[in-house]
Amino acid sequence: MRNQDFEVKEKIEKLAVNTIRILCAEGVQKANSGHPGMPMGMADVAYVLWTKFLKFNPKDPDWINRDRFILSAGHGSMLLYTMLYLSGYDVTLDDLKSFRQLNSRTPGHPEYGCLPGVETTTGPLGQGFANGIGMAIASKMLAERYNTEEFKIFGNHYIYAIVSDGDLMEGIASEAASYAGYLGLGNIIYIYDDNHITIEGNTELTFSEDVAKRFEAYGWHTVKIDGQDHTQIYNAISEGQKEKDRPTLILARTTIGYGSPNKANTAGVHGSPLGEEELQLTKKNLGWNYQESFFVPPEVKQIFDKRINELKAEYEIWQKQFVEWKSKYPELAKKFIKALHKELPSNLEKLLFTEDLLKENATRSLSSQVIQKIADYIPFVVGGSADLAPSTSTFMKKYESISKGKFGGKNFHFGIREHGMGGILNGLSLYGGFIPFGATFLVFSDYMRGSIRLAALSKLQVIYVFTHDSIFLGEDGPTHQPIEHLAALRAIPNLIVIRPADGYETLAAWSYALNNKSGPTAIILTRQKVGTVTRNLDFNYELFYKGGYIAVKEKENLPELVLAASGSELSLATETAKLLHDKFSVRVVSVPSLDLLKEQSKEYLQDLIPSTSKVVVIEAAITQGWGDLIRNEILRIDLNDFGKSAPYKILADYYGFTPQKAANKIFDWLKLTN
Repeated sequence: MRNQDFEVKEKIEKLAVNTIRILCAEGVQKANSGHPGMPMGMADVAYVLWTKFLKFNPKDPDWINRDRFILSAGHGSMLLYTMLYLSGYDVTLDDLKSFRQLNSRTPGHPEYGCLPGVETTTGPLGQGFANGIGMAIASKMLAERYNTEEFKIFGNHYIYAIVSDGDLMEGIASEAASYAGYLGLGNIIYIYDDNHITIEGNTELTFSEDVAKRFEAYGWHTVKIDGQDHTQIYNAISEGQKEKDRPTLILARTTIGYGSPNKANTAGVHGSPLGEEELQLTKKNLGWNYQESFFVPPEVKQIFDKRINELKAEYEIWQKQFVEWKSKYPELAKKFIKALHKELPSNLEKLLFTEDLLKENATRSLSSQVIQKIADYIPFVVGGSADLAPSTSTFMKKYESISKGKFGGKNFHFGIREHGMGGILNGLSLYGGFIPFGATFLVFSDYMRGSIRLAALSKLQVIYVFTHDSIFLGEDGPTHQPIEHLAALRAIPNLIVIRPADGYETLAAWSYALNNKSGPTAIILTRQKVGTVTRNLDFNYELFYKGGYIAVKEKENLPELVLAASGSELSLATETAKLLHDKFSVRVVSVPSLDLLKEQSKEYLQDLIPSTSKVVVIEAAITQGWGDLIRNEILRIDLNDFGKSAPYKILADYYGFTPQKAANKIFDWLKLTN
């Protein structure tokens, strides 16, 4: 009788796995676009993980103590969508049928916010891998902050991911894996789809390393299995759960396109539909006897329904413990709720202000003063630098650093890993309960651009602190002097770039970033000292948040000339204006954020920069993008060169960024245009 029970169970499980394969293949076929191979090959792994291990509640998909599942191999998105549908999430058959169609909830690669249960936006390979590292760190940080001797209710879960050859080839994964090994993140279990196939063919074309040895060198625990053998899959995940001091990588040898008679184990099944004829042959080969498309056999539905009910009971036990914890530790609970909802003090600008912000200093140093106050008043702000804390001035001096076994601090030492840092920051933000920031030189923002773009696409609250913002960093020379970087960052939709001019604006930039919950913010800061800008109007935070405001108002009538500048060049603009006042009615406009200014009404822009005025834009960088906003006659005092190695004052004179040289350029331009 036991053998019969086992055979029935095995038969139903085989049917369930084939249901996953067929649903994925049908979704891709209906769209006539997509990647069926990985979902078909990893269906066994997904089935075992979701029905035996993964902890979730489809009715409360944001439950803080759920396991996270990341499909880092995002091209296989139909696998994730199918598992969410089968597991009772708010995902319908119509969602599966509308895969890759306009405005559907099932885009070609998973996008955070489209469907409940999609933990992060993946597709650019390696990103999900790094995001998971951030989530694993956040989990340990949450546990350190809010667990008590009596209640261990936070952080007792895992971060799972399916990763591909492509994920492991991308440099971001190497950076993140190295950091995860250093931190000993035993709450990570990643399953590597070792199918030996990429778009161009067999991985032997480019990939010959011993992945297991590589990850062991990083400090990971590794296990090799047959990715189609359920017992091996189960045992490997169980082994990973027992490993408390090292992240786990399970190397699952699979067959891409498993079940397809003619396309399995070929590059042809990686990124193209099977084709209707091959789909029918695959169904026959798998013993699929159902004529209806997108069909889930009742016995398969029962398996997933049973799992949902099991998890519901576990969820309810946790909720009961959570209520007891809140009752016994009300102050701790208040802190947790505030962190979860990112509740900020109502008088934030006042709390962060200090008279020292009005002293001459580099804006990176002024930013440091603000950061110290933020650390005191907003405990859920955490962050660090890519081995540049002394230069970016981002270390929170009263607080400990995150290290192996110590997750109660605020400071991160990310090492020289900008790309990894970017992906980890996204994971920290996605997990919940933290506002993360990361710092490096502006010129190295290129190294993390992919992560910044995904933060913007996913509307994640991540703060970037980019210092050494122009040629005026000086002697390090053109390799470190950013020229095109402001324009490049401003080109990313939903990323707010702010370049403050002095202490007032630096505080305001941080205040905006902390309040900006709908996307990332980049704060761009100087290495060289700047003084407080001489304004003839009181500084107004609300006008600053519009992205542009009048810093020096003209003496009478409408301005004939408007000088517009950002960052350290705002002081240059005010000093230049003094040389022009005798002959012209001049207004100086601070534009700390072109992105915010573009969001303002036509009326506000007209009041700020009248259409009758001629405009001079002063910025020590490529000024691409300014002309999209300002339609007046424009003189650009900017820079279209890579810079040179020299002290910054010499560079300012050499490139014409002094009041007298700027004034001379303006006089010459006005002679030509009048």
